[in-house]
Amino acid sequence: MRSPKLAALELRRFGRGKLPRAALVALLVLPLLYGALYLWSFWDPYSRLDRIPVALVNDDRGATADGRRITAGDDLTKGLLDSETFDWHRVDADEARRGVEDGTYYLSLTMPADFSRRIASSAGDSPETGALQVRTNDANNYIVGQISRTVFSEVRTAASTKASRSFLDRIFISFSEIHGKTVTAADGADRLKGGIGKAEQGSKDLAEGLAEAKKGSGKLSKGLRRLTTGAASLEDGSRRVADGTQALADKVNAVDGKVGPFVEKNERTIGDTARLVADSAKAVRHNLDTLVKVAPGAAKGAHAASEVLDDVYARRCADAVLPDPACADLKKAKQAAADVAAVADDLNTLIADQNGDLKTLDGNLGTLQKQAQALAVRAPHLSEDLDDAVKKINQLNTGAGKVAAGARKLHAGLGTASTGASGLDQGVGKLRTGADDLSGGMYKLVDGSGKLAGGLHDGAKRIPDYDKKSRDARTGVMADPVQLAARDLHHAPNYGTGFAPYFIPLSLWVGAMVAYMLIPPMNRRALAAGASARRIALAGWLPVVAVGVLQTSALMAVLHWAIGLQMVRAAGTVGFLFLVAACFAAIVQWLNARFGAAGRILVLALLMLQLTSAGGTYPVQTSPGFFNAIHPFLPMSYVVGALRRLITGGGLGPVWTACAVLTAFTAGALALTALAARRRQVWSLDRLHPELSL
Repeated sequence: MRSPKLAALELRRFGRGKLPRAALVALLVLPLLYGALYLWSFWDPYSRLDRIPVALVNDDRGATADGRRITAGDDLTKGLLDSETFDWHRVDADEARRGVEDGTYYLSLTMPADFSRRIASSAGDSPETGALQVRTNDANNYIVGQISRTVFSEVRTAASTKASRSFLDRIFISFSEIHGKTVTAADGADRLKGGIGKAEQGSKDLAEGLAEAKKGSGKLSKGLRRLTTGAASLEDGSRRVADGTQALADKVNAVDGKVGPFVEKNERTIGDTARLVADSAKAVRHNLDTLVKVAPGAAKGAHAASEVLDDVYARRCADAVLPDPACADLKKAKQAAADVAAVADDLNTLIADQNGDLKTLDGNLGTLQKQAQALAVRAPHLSEDLDDAVKKINQLNTGAGKVAAGARKLHAGLGTASTGASGLDQGVGKLRTGADDLSGGMYKLVDGSGKLAGGLHDGAKRIPDYDKKSRDARTGVMADPVQLAARDLHHAPNYGTGFAPYFIPLSLWVGAMVAYMLIPPMNRRALAAGASARRIALAGWLPVVAVGVLQTSALMAVLHWAIGLQMVRAAGTVGFLFLVAACFAAIVQWLNARFGAAGRILVLALLMLQLTSAGGTYPVQTSPGFFNAIHPFLPMSYVVGALRRLITGGGLGPVWTACAVLTAFTAGALALTALAARRRQVWSLDRLHPELSL
């Protein structure tokens, strides 16, 4: 009979009666007790942390820093209550302590009275760190204590980051203030530089001006000395003028006493005489003009007349046959005419030669005419004019006296001024020396102010000036400079998914172990019939493989649809678990076939070795060296690694490696089972009377 038929006959036994059927059902459901129930019990414990009662104590009294009220305890309390991380209970310190001791609360978190004050101290001279107080009790639950340390570490980090942000924000604000003040100082230095530059130019101008002033003061001193000499001469001359005007005034006053009455009585006569003089001057000027105009013609006429008389005399006296009795008279007339022509020539020559003098004479006559006319006009007022002239001469005399007195004062003042000018010249010399020194110092000051302005501008550029957005960004980075950029390549959403690769093969191993408690590892009929060892091994293995396939199907169906296990490669996972069930069945079969009742103990021992060395919970590297040594030689190590890739994703290299290892384990176990079957076909005393029977 072939092995599949023998396997089918072995399974049919479970259909004969109620207990066999119940046993088969229990056999199929058993892996759920290990796999589904266990995973379900802690499928996602972190999603239910809000059910864990925790005491929250806020004793913080708050603080004040930079004029702002800080209530770090209240802020943190509100944040924790809103987060619903735990089932928070706000209590006082005594109740929290008693509750953690008696198990009412798993732990407590306390914000001490000086919590805000310590945080606010970061802005003062003596900064202190704030301390959150956590009280745990591992006698209540060790895992809760471990979870709380992780959660409260995040709380502490958040609180520290917030405090650091506040502290750093003040620093950046200070940077901005320093930057602004430095910019203001730099601008002031620029203005100072400009002002000093102007002052330096002014000092140069002052030095040059004082040099010119020194020259001027020297000239002034010399000029004042000359003026003093001139003032002495002026004093002497003005005194003489005053004496002269006094004498003139005396004479005029004396003449006025004599002439005044005469003029007053003869004003009309003087006027008439002046008009006569004016008319006479006018007539003379007219006749003079006529003489000048007629003289050349008269000379010509005189010569013409002389020539006529000469011709008459010649014809009647000189050339005539009979002299004319009037020749004597004609001769006298001829001589007279010649004399008249000579006089006319002399007069014409005189007029021509004295033309300038005649013009001067004409001008003087004109002046005389005008003055005579003016005198004629003013004649009725001569008495008044004489009185005015006398008054003016007297005023001139008085003024001359004052000028003389002023000249004396001027002479005395110029003497004093000359002395002061000498002192001024010496003082200006000293000022010039000081101005030269000032100009040199101002040059150095200009250079220094330029360096100061440049340094302040460079410093202002190096001092950061942050706006609110930039401050927030920088305080965020500096308060929490290192972020964990976590990238989960293949994320397991919860504990159950992460531990499924560990508990699924455990349940299948237990399923195979229990199956061989109900199904013999080697078919008795085949042994009795003397079937081949290979057929016997297959006949004992195939029924458990069939049961393993059913167990796997039932387990994965419950995990997926009832509990919520999501698999990246669902079909691959189920197919791979069929191979796992077959491999585990072959190994358990061999241990039972080879060692009998002791084999069941070895199955349990091998299960424990695999569980402790497979790295299903913590990485195997964290286990003692013994477990690291046996890890590569046990099939469950490969099963766990392959299931992680199939359920959560990733490369399939470990899957193919696991398939090869499981295939090798299956083939080897079946070969060893066949060898054990061959040995069982030979009866011995040990088989007839076994030492131990289970």
